Amino acid sequence: MPDSNRQPEVSVTAIRTDRSLRTRALGRLLLASGLAAGLGLTLLASAVASEHPAQDASTIASNEAPSSTETRVHYRTVKVEGLNIFYREAGPKDAPTILLLHGFPTSSHMFRNLIDDLSDRYHVIAPDYPGFGQSDMPLVDEFEYSFDNLASIVDGFTVEVGLTRFAVYLQDYGAPIGFRIAAAHPERITGLIIQNGNAYIEGLETFWDPIKAYWAAPSSSERREQLAGFLALDATKWQWTHGTQDPTTISPDTWTIDQVGLDRPGNKEIQLQLFLSYSTNPPLYPVWQDYFRTHQPPALIVWGKNDQIFPASGAEPYKRDLRNLDFNLLNTGHFALEEEGAEIAARIRTFMAERVSPTLR
Repeated sequence: MPDSNRQPEVSVTAIRTDRSLRTRALGRLLLASGLAAGLGLTLLASAVASEHPAQDASTIASNEAPSSTETRVHYRTVKVEGLNIFYREAGPKDAPTILLLHGFPTSSHMFRNLIDDLSDRYHVIAPDYPGFGQSDMPLVDEFEYSFDNLASIVDGFTVEVGLTRFAVYLQDYGAPIGFRIAAAHPERITGLIIQNGNAYIEGLETFWDPIKAYWAAPSSSERREQLAGFLALDATKWQWTHGTQDPTTISPDTWTIDQVGLDRPGNKEIQLQLFLSYSTNPPLYPVWQDYFRTHQPPALIVWGKNDQIFPASGAEPYKRDLRNLDFNLLNTGHFALEEEGAEIAARIRTFMAERVSPTLR
């Protein structure tokens, strides 16, 4: 068994140095573009597309320096089941693939730094679900927003873009979407990277009580309005900053961009429908746990231990079922990539090199 404490193949310092240079450049871009003035998603997409220049390969060790064309992030759209699905893609297409599945209430934007940190060595690809980010947002009377349907869209997406085998990064909503796909197609999954994504009943603590009450009485206007508070700006900001070591290091662009998406006409109903559909996930936990035990995919857990939504109590049970597991609790919150992104990137690189790549030979 590889030593999970082995020094990562790329130092955290090198990744942080590279990211610091990119962050300062992004700050100048945002100041110039006036994002803080609350512009719409079209301008936001343009700004996000500009924040990723070709990565400076000198900051990341590799056997061969990648070309700037390979590491540059591409912003694309593909048609899946009649919907335009937006995605970010970078890295050599003949390299091992990592599919990045985002959580609520964000989009593939949450992976903007991780994509840069991995694309010199890996093919990384991150879609937006329907109703999120830059993908189509049909209204609830035009599309049923359920986790079964989101998983079907993402599964179809992998087919449309030609992914045959891939590791999958699962965060928040990405977990029930990705685990549905993994359980249905275990032969396609080369590894699991689990970051605050639940598959055990122990992980649904008191934060979930009002959501469970909504499951029991979905027609209650009082309970619907209570959950609608989760879609307000203060709640969105809280998700990004709660549990962090230093909230002043978390860019306000994160919750500002997410809130623009949530405030679109019709999106409140979409999110309430998904809150209700989350009730279909706990009954599938035994199915996903059986997948873990039976197929034993290599797994990396990088979990923000201060998260109140998916607390560390939801991370511990994975130890029961996954034998080839690198388990890490990090001193941060729900969106661990914002504060511990360099550490997570370094651990992913070690995980892919030591536990996933050997299975691909």
